[in-house]
Amino acid sequence: MSERIEDFLKELLHDVSLTAAANGEFKEDVFFRQMCDHLVAAGELETHERATHADRGIRIDGHGGNPDEADGNLSLIVLDFHQDDTIESLTGTEMDAIFNRLTNFMKRAREPAFRNALDDSSTALDAAVHINAMWVKARRVKLILISNRRLSARVDGRDAVTIDGKTVTYSVWDLERLWKYVSSGREREDMELDLVDEFGGAIPALPAHLGTGDYEAFLCVVPGAQIARIYDRWGSRLLEQNVRSFLQLKGNVNKGMARTIRETPEMFFAYNNGITATAEAVTLSDDGTGIARIRNLQIVNGGQTTASLHLHRAKGGTLDNVFVQMKLSIVRPERSEEVVPRISEYANTQNKVNAADFFANHPFHIELEKLSRRILAPPVEGTFTQTRWFYERSRGQYQNAKASTSGAAQKKFDAEWPKAQLITKTDLAKFLNLWPGEFGMVNPCSVCRGAQKTFSDFAANVSSKWSDTSLAGVNDEFFKECVAKAIIFLETEKIVSNRPWYQKGYRAQIVAHALAKLAWDIQQRQDSLNFTAVWDRQTLPPALHEAIIAAVDAVREVVTSPAQPGQNITEWAKITACWQRVQALEIEWPEALPDILQSVADARAARKGAKATKKAYDATQAAIDVINLGAAYWQQLMQWPGVRKAITPKELSLVALAAQGRSLSDKQGVAAMEARDKAIDAGFPAG
Repeated sequence: MSERIEDFLKELLHDVSLTAAANGEFKEDVFFRQMCDHLVAAGELETHERATHADRGIRIDGHGGNPDEADGNLSLIVLDFHQDDTIESLTGTEMDAIFNRLTNFMKRAREPAFRNALDDSSTALDAAVHINAMWVKARRVKLILISNRRLSARVDGRDAVTIDGKTVTYSVWDLERLWKYVSSGREREDMELDLVDEFGGAIPALPAHLGTGDYEAFLCVVPGAQIARIYDRWGSRLLEQNVRSFLQLKGNVNKGMARTIRETPEMFFAYNNGITATAEAVTLSDDGTGIARIRNLQIVNGGQTTASLHLHRAKGGTLDNVFVQMKLSIVRPERSEEVVPRISEYANTQNKVNAADFFANHPFHIELEKLSRRILAPPVEGTFTQTRWFYERSRGQYQNAKASTSGAAQKKFDAEWPKAQLITKTDLAKFLNLWPGEFGMVNPCSVCRGAQKTFSDFAANVSSKWSDTSLAGVNDEFFKECVAKAIIFLETEKIVSNRPWYQKGYRAQIVAHALAKLAWDIQQRQDSLNFTAVWDRQTLPPALHEAIIAAVDAVREVVTSPAQPGQNITEWAKITACWQRVQALEIEWPEALPDILQSVADARAARKGAKATKKAYDATQAAIDVINLGAAYWQQLMQWPGVRKAITPKELSLVALAAQGRSLSDKQGVAAMEARDKAIDAGFPAG
């Protein structure tokens, strides 16, 4: 990523212009989507919906979805987009004027006369209906200004206000804040918890480390009210990185917690298992007996406890006599991907946070990343250049790889890894959740719920199916299929944007349901789409292009016509009733559709063959890895004191052969490398 903010702005505008031209979109729409994607990744938004209206003294550009899925936040978005590639200043007066226009729309949206005056087909009406319907549900309102100007240094914030009984807060994502976040390569914007000034005081803490190593830990006793206040401020951002679930009172454990909080709060400490948490850094109180500040707190276990306390307080209950034990481990940022999932896995859990093991370092993601770096895509017709699709398993990998080059090498990187061929984890979840498959499911409602929600569903689905043999399914053919699904999705977005009926709204919902409908109807025929045909062309075959046009034209009417008059369209697209109406559509598919289909049996046979090839390759590679590690490495393992407890006698004999420099068969190589992994898990140095 650019080291200078000036270069960041130029790259941003260049990317917006290229994307807008390629997709036939307005630049402001592209800017909205790209910036809001960053805000979702940063944890500021749960999802985003484009909705535009501008008149004298009034404006809105989008909203952040259902408050029920966003920790009670009703988020409204306004843009300040300028096409000049020189940095301009956003003054405090200008900021106030922009927020006032958004506030005016928020107020007017709750007036029947205003809503009735809006065009029935406009996204502005959908936004107004959304605000009016969600006002009762919302616990607070968050107004977000996104600008590619730099906020004046004289502006240090904007105080929260109360409007019609709701606390209204303000958040500005200006050019500098965006630049710092994107260039940091972080999955989330930093959370700084000032316990003394913001949350009632330092937490009593007892050090649980020797002070001689690089590991720090504390045993803490936290007032229940303090936990509830922290959750009220930061919400689901506290519950695991990337895979977040809204936890409600379900199951006997949660009901028991709620009953204890209500009836015998003084016994909560005794009955509850407490919280396991991590942080990147802490600051101790002046007397050293408590923790005054925490950076990037993550509750890796105990999410139900946290949510139960928060819910009790939100309903007006008291937590004066409730205390919770917390084990807090300090994990440096560079080790978080490795250590945090293990802490979550090994913790003595009550109800584990969904898909806690599906972090960026899950074997699924690591293997897909390796494949993306190795496999060349065929040249597009009319060109001779082969490119690659970059799978980004953790945020910032693409920019970091690009930043490591310069001059001619960077031009070569851009040619080999075009930014348009970048696939993130959340992108992949969206693509795969619209098609049946070993790691997929036809679930357009999930996709319509936004990037984080559909990733959580995807992670839970894959985790539930994952076994020791699953890695064989993440092979060359699977990667090519993933890319084909990405191409189909991205091309469908372009198709919708170019349809004569498209009026800048609900594209995401139409795309999701149209592709799901196509996948569903193909599945009902006992057929499967030939994804290889898409991969080979790196674009849509003509028959598939025609089929998608038929799908979007038919689905659009259902998606934009909710069952109940006045129902919010974006919320309608998320529910099963919408998908059921789409499933029931009778679509006249093009006669050429069978040309791009194959039987389910043929598709299954191809996957089986790809798995066999992958297993054979992995076995051969394992034997090579044994040799590459060297006899001296295996001698060190033989001499390691814990080796006989970590591995079996049979495995030890293979290690002994490797230590002698003997060649192993493919099967023996796999067993030796598995023995090495066991030893590393037991404490043997990995290097």
